[in-house]
Amino acid sequence: MSTGAGIDYSVWDHIYVSDDEDVTHPNVDTPSLFRMRHRARLERMAEFQQRGEDLENSLVECKRLLEEAQGRLEYVEGVKTEGEADEAREAELEKVQAEVRKLKKDEKAFEKMMEEHRREEKKLPWNVDTISREGFSKSVFNVKPETQEETEKVEKRETFVEKHSEQIQHFGLLRRWDDSQKYLSDNPHLVCEETANCLVSISIDFEMDEKHALMEQVAHQAIVMQFILDLARTLRVDPRGCFRQFFSKIKNADKPYQDAFDHELELLKDRIRSCAQIRLESAAEEMEEEERQTRLGPGGLDPVEVYQSLPKEMQKSFDEKNVEMLQDAVNKLEPEVRGKPSPRSFKGRKRKRRISADRKWLILAAFLSAGRKVPPEEVHRLRPVGPRVGTGRGRRGG
Repeated sequence: MSTGAGIDYSVWDHIYVSDDEDVTHPNVDTPSLFRMRHRARLERMAEFQQRGEDLENSLVECKRLLEEAQGRLEYVEGVKTEGEADEAREAELEKVQAEVRKLKKDEKAFEKMMEEHRREEKKLPWNVDTISREGFSKSVFNVKPETQEETEKVEKRETFVEKHSEQIQHFGLLRRWDDSQKYLSDNPHLVCEETANCLVSISIDFEMDEKHALMEQVAHQAIVMQFILDLARTLRVDPRGCFRQFFSKIKNADKPYQDAFDHELELLKDRIRSCAQIRLESAAEEMEEEERQTRLGPGGLDPVEVYQSLPKEMQKSFDEKNVEMLQDAVNKLEPEVRGKPSPRSFKGRKRKRRISADRKWLILAAFLSAGRKVPPEEVHRLRPVGPRVGTGRGRRGG
């Protein structure tokens, strides 16, 4: 039924609502009967939906195989051979053409079945589960969570590199075009994005070890793999089916194509050098911080920083391992500490604790460096100095 406004209400003519049925059984509980019918209907709907998903997946897989076969067909048609090789090429050409015809036929059959499935879906009556659906659902988070797809992608990359690391390193050290093509023909699984990323990582390690020639060689192979992947994206085929086309093209390349290859190679080398320099600087900073942590003395002080901040007289006494001279220099320094700022102020207390920690550390170091035992009267004075426990403020006034 339709109105003058063009609204079609025919979809409401076939609505299946199980709890409105009059068909019941005197010996069966009516609510239980409705629940059983509802469960049976849900199972039929799940089977129908699964059949549609299977058809869609089969169609996608058929299209993927067809693209690969068409890529191989283009490659075989472009190869020129003579003699027995020409006969083998003709046989391979017929085989690939037959495969392409079969896949096209399968693709049409799957599309026809998908169309029939859609028509059946439109004829299904509405029910309480399909008569309405959620319009939209939205959740907002401050931090973007890591998706399961990204996690699986990282795990897949790590597993691939761990499994084929030796083969990737061998490919990275090949110098001749023919050797690279033959090695990829024997190991086509290496033609992927993971191999290109692994080659870049290896070249960075070589640059950090100052093996510049090896870095440039592996970087060259990384650009080779990247050009193969770019060619596959341009042709919309699997990279494993077009790497031979790249080698045929690069061997007979014109000057613009060769210049583009060399330009990308130089850019990659510059990025590798920059990344290696950043990693070396970061490693040096971490090592320096670790050494500083091992040098820390009482009060969390770095002896090198303490020594450099001391007056010349104290540095001289410490260099000569003269404990008496060091004690005299410290005693001359202490009256200044009791001056400004006031010890009762927070800044004054903080400065006094630091000077006291410096004094104790230096006296202890001087005794030990001179090969002498620490006197008993100094043991009590050499206790670590730290802030007093408690956060309450003292009472004001006298």
